[in-house]
Amino acid sequence: MDMTSDEKIRPHELGKERESAILVLADGTCFSGVAVGASGRTVGEVVFNTGMTGYQEVLTDPSYRGQVVTFTAPHIGNYGVNEEDGESTRIQAVGAVVREVSRRASNHRSVLGFEEWLNREGIVAIGQVDTRALTRHLREGGVNMGVIVHGAGPEDAAAALSLLERHPDYGATDFVEDVATTGALRVTLRGDDPWESELQFKPVDDSQVTDSPHVVVVDFGVKFSILRHLLERDVTVTLVPRDVDDQGLANLKPDGILFSNGPGDPARLENWHPRIRAISESYPTFGICLGHQLLAGAYGAKTYKLPYGHRGPNQPVKKLSDQTVAITSQNHGFCVDRDSMPECLEITEVNLNDDTVAGFRHRTAPIVAVQYHPEAGPGPRDATSCFDEFVDRLRP
Repeated sequence: MDMTSDEKIRPHELGKERESAILVLADGTCFSGVAVGASGRTVGEVVFNTGMTGYQEVLTDPSYRGQVVTFTAPHIGNYGVNEEDGESTRIQAVGAVVREVSRRASNHRSVLGFEEWLNREGIVAIGQVDTRALTRHLREGGVNMGVIVHGAGPEDAAAALSLLERHPDYGATDFVEDVATTGALRVTLRGDDPWESELQFKPVDDSQVTDSPHVVVVDFGVKFSILRHLLERDVTVTLVPRDVDDQGLANLKPDGILFSNGPGDPARLENWHPRIRAISESYPTFGICLGHQLLAGAYGAKTYKLPYGHRGPNQPVKKLSDQTVAITSQNHGFCVDRDSMPECLEITEVNLNDDTVAGFRHRTAPIVAVQYHPEAGPGPRDATSCFDEFVDRLRP
């Protein structure tokens, strides 16, 4: 049925009457909108992601723990949510900011609508926000802590700001303990397809012996796609906590080590540097994102906070050895300080947007690391060769 412009129903008005909501940043800026998802309020660091798709992967990525994600794409939820594409078993972000929530999900793989999913997971979000203005504000002034409050308007901004001022800053919290494993787990597939099959996590059984290379993933908040890429390459994968001891690691007989991505400020994890260095000096090692930062720190480099971070599947990275460029997916708010890099580490890749360090290798040991996410999907597939190169080094 055709409708005039006056008769058209706005997406947020379909199905139920929306209560008002506000997003208040630590600098006092207030954005008005409507309540989306679970009722209540939530506090976190407000960041933005520039991906046109991938809201399920983004919100379930453990690296977003403690953060409120602003989606720059104006229409979120149009293809729903499925059981296969999550990067963990739950939503990890503490909130979301969107322009429009899709009124229906249209995809044969969808099993749940976007807002149904938020409600099921207890995630507070806000819609009808001018996300372009919010993104410009964060780009110009840097990311801020923020609070979403349902049932509130601009007149309640002062009270919301008072609530925010009592909340710990993002950098003050060790989020890794909220998202990482606490015991050694063997990772397998419930099926043959590494991208459509469910991942299985079972306690390590010493009787499990395979001829394939064995990669032990030290978990700081690993994305499931990293595990799937390893399994796709016929690798035996074991997930271990960051506090795995020497004997426990030796008992697993790894052929290689992968330090995973994860949330939070890497400077809070400096006490792990000696352990990370000792492990990397004993086995071929690959670091991704937070793992990249921690490996650099273990050899003496420093990290710093970026003004608004790199979050999205459109980050150009140049390989210095041959000047080739890959479009990569990234999700990080901190970066390795190139001026602090020790002589033993060589920068191998740089981000072309701001010339920050995007990868390095050890000059004499089999240690490589990348700041971006070569496993990311949906997103560019330009960098998946990182996994081929790592696994090939482990084969006889």
